[in-house]
Amino acid sequence: MKRIYFTEKQRFTQKWLWAIIILPLLIWIWGVVQQIGCGIPFGNNPTSNIALILIGLIFVLPIILFYKTMLITQVRKDALYYKFFPFHRKYKKHTPKDIDSYEIRVYNPVGEYGGWGIKGSRKKGKAYNVSGKIGMQLILKNGKKILLGTHNPDAFQEAMDKMMKGKDF
Repeated sequence: MKRIYFTEKQRFTQKWLWAIIILPLLIWIWGVVQQIGCGIPFGNNPTSNIALILIGLIFVLPIILFYKTMLITQVRKDALYYKFFPFHRKYKKHTPKDIDSYEIRVYNPVGEYGGWGIKGSRKKGKAYNVSGKIGMQLILKNGKKILLGTHNPDAFQEAMDKMMKGKDF
């Protein structure tokens, strides 16, 4: 394995976001308790108990997926690696030969890219982020732009400098 200068793992941890995601699940749980536990039909036109239970999968599966989602960034001696698990199984890789320029910058996730996650813009390129507004902006030699969100900009910059120069400091 190549020497690793920097590793960062980020997950969606915003409380407001989790509240939005979990609220429908709580309403479903209330409906199950009311209809199955107390025998009181849930809603004006209640569904069967089996259907009510199966509807829970509509809420539970995306929550599990959201919980498992993680942006993993590594700067190794040979290249920059990143993946947005579970959407990427393998790391995407950019060697120093692929990178024209790079810099840490402040950006507006909603205004520039339309939010968090894997987002694309014709003008700005592709962004991989889960929170915050600081990222490593890459401009590749093929003209593509990639922004990787980070919570450790100084360490990320230092690691990129090492990798690009091919030296251990």
